[in-house]
Amino acid sequence: MVNSPNALFLPVEPGTRFCVSHPPADGSARERGVVYVHPFGEEMNKSRRMAALQCRRLAAAGYAVLQIDLYGCGDSAGGFADARWPIWKRDVHAAVEWLRQRGSAAITLWGLRLGATLAADVTRDGSAGVERLVMWQPVVSGEQYLTQFLRLQLAAEMLSAGAAQSGVQELRAALARGEMLEIGGYELHPELALAIGSLKLAELIPAVNRVHWLDVTAQPEPRITPASQRVLDAWRAAGFAVDAAAVGGEPFWSTLEITESEALLDATDAAMSRR
Repeated sequence: MVNSPNALFLPVEPGTRFCVSHPPADGSARERGVVYVHPFGEEMNKSRRMAALQCRRLAAAGYAVLQIDLYGCGDSAGGFADARWPIWKRDVHAAVEWLRQRGSAAITLWGLRLGATLAADVTRDGSAGVERLVMWQPVVSGEQYLTQFLRLQLAAEMLSAGAAQSGVQELRAALARGEMLEIGGYELHPELALAIGSLKLAELIPAVNRVHWLDVTAQPEPRITPASQRVLDAWRAAGFAVDAAAVGGEPFWSTLEITESEALLDATDAAMSRR
């Protein structure tokens, strides 16, 4: 029987972080723990159902699971305008330590999209003491991802005025001048934008025992994306082994309607069962 999840506020300067703890099934030890690192912006909201479904599965399999709202996100302290990459890294470290203090010696970081990239960054120097990394459709190029995010503003301008009033280069120039931008209802600080734009996943080789990389595609025959494959090749060339697979499903983090990918849930269960 799976225990009911518990809400809590984890003290991490500045302020606190809202978390949901999923205790392992009755009779299970807390030796194995998982921290979920959510994606960026609206992708966090779109993916809440998939995250909850996977958390329940992991708890049923005997894992102690902790979901954390990063600083400036969800119900945690701060506004999105206050968010910074180093603070988010500190948040993940704090979540790992919270599980460790409660008996979880073998800890997995599981991240979605930019959350997966953040998890890789957290683990690359080995200081987090994380054993395994599960990556759902990680962002491989921060520069490309930032461009896609900025284009949301152009799309909004076209809808409201019939034409875009600015371009990506103008928005980047504003960030370079230190100006805050509001994109899709999120205030983006130039420091956070600079940190995201400089991310290259191929250079963030995690110092963990095992990585499970899962891409999601709506193609009839699921395949790893070329962008993902380039990162995998770079990691393997550096001598790092990665389990990688593609599963069928819609990009639930960006679809208009809330969607699920049963194949992704099943593939994650299978990956977590491997030693």
